[in-house]
Amino acid sequence: MKTSVVILAAGKGTRMHSELPKVLHPILGQPLIQYSVAVAQSVAQSPPVLVVGHAAEKVRAAVAEAAEYVLQEPQLGTGHAVQQAETRLRGKSEYVLILYGDMPLVTAETVQKLLDVQKNHIGPISVLTLISDDPRGFGRIVRGEDGSVRAIVEEAQATPEEIAIKELNTGVFCFSADWLWDALKRVELSPKGEYYLTDLVSIAVKEGRSVRAIPATDETEMIGINTRVHLSDAAANMQQRINRAWMLAGVTLQDPATTYIEPTVQIGHDTVIAPNTHLIGSTEIGTACIIGPNTFIRDSKLGNRCEVFASVVEAALLEDDVDIGPFAHLRKGAHLAAGVHMGNFGEVKNSYLGPGTKMGHFSYLGDTTTGARVNIGAGTITCNYDGEHKHPTEIADDVFIGSDTMLVAPLKIGAGARTGAGSVVTKTVAEKTLVVGMPARAIRKLD
Repeated sequence: MKTSVVILAAGKGTRMHSELPKVLHPILGQPLIQYSVAVAQSVAQSPPVLVVGHAAEKVRAAVAEAAEYVLQEPQLGTGHAVQQAETRLRGKSEYVLILYGDMPLVTAETVQKLLDVQKNHIGPISVLTLISDDPRGFGRIVRGEDGSVRAIVEEAQATPEEIAIKELNTGVFCFSADWLWDALKRVELSPKGEYYLTDLVSIAVKEGRSVRAIPATDETEMIGINTRVHLSDAAANMQQRINRAWMLAGVTLQDPATTYIEPTVQIGHDTVIAPNTHLIGSTEIGTACIIGPNTFIRDSKLGNRCEVFASVVEAALLEDDVDIGPFAHLRKGAHLAAGVHMGNFGEVKNSYLGPGTKMGHFSYLGDTTTGARVNIGAGTITCNYDGEHKHPTEIADDVFIGSDTMLVAPLKIGAGARTGAGSVVTKTVAEKTLVVGMPARAIRKLD
């Protein structure tokens, strides 16, 4: 039985006080709308239809080909919004799910449960509800004496008795498609000048049809975003969900409250994450690593048994058994081979450090390739920029770079060579040669 999904994402979100459309505000690295799209993709056989309005082109650009689009202009309420999708969906599915672009915590499992209920329901509507003492502006589910759903009343039109009702309308619906498209034409304009999707409930009841209401089991899933306070609440709950999942998968979080892991991150078992660690973007961390405290890793891949202490790692690759920090900075293109050690206040950009290389402290390598077992002394700097162009430095195996050496690129250092402390190396150094001075000159061959 084919299911289509309509995601409502046309609103401006005036209470966000922002130039950015509400559904594009980020939560854990992704726009709000991406979470709803992901849920839709998991329960339906075709891309969702996004109803866009305010800043429609920006929303289209963010979601791209993951959805189809219809424009709601002017914006006359939720019923009017869903009606815009009729030309795309009528006759193409048996069920229509309604989701919202500002409810990022709703899970695919909850939506699938609602869909399964509707598939086994003879009536045209199933709605996800919430039992709560905090109404948050939601409409109220009005039931009859027999417990059947009779209507959904918007908070603005509710009587004092209806305001006291604890069962709330979340806005997440599943409809029988053929009934929905005809019934939408019978929705009347509200006193606020809008067509409410919720009026379909009373229309169904008047026809003698049944409406199912399914209470959600997790109240946090129903957090909708209208203000930046709501955005913060949703982010905190999503982070708790992610952190709990990683702990259950075998990752130790020493202080989950100060551990920030985006949903796109992957972590191996037996890894320990220390407090105040941020794992961002397409980061992958292997098994048995120790990460943090006070560490930021973005779009990077770490092998097994790596240690990253109080450091920043951006778009870098660390092979197995690498340790860095504290206060190390790996920039884009840094590649540290197995067993590399990089100590405090080191920086590496667009460079490869070969297996077993040691870079103890206070050094910078840019556009550099080192071989295996190289020692980079304290204060070593690759002078890779001449004011117009970047130039490479090549350091072969078993080289010893003395403290405070300046390596003026383009430059090659032969295997087994050494530089004396304070050298300024401007020319190629032959294999097994000691150079010292400013500019550096060969002193002798090494055994």
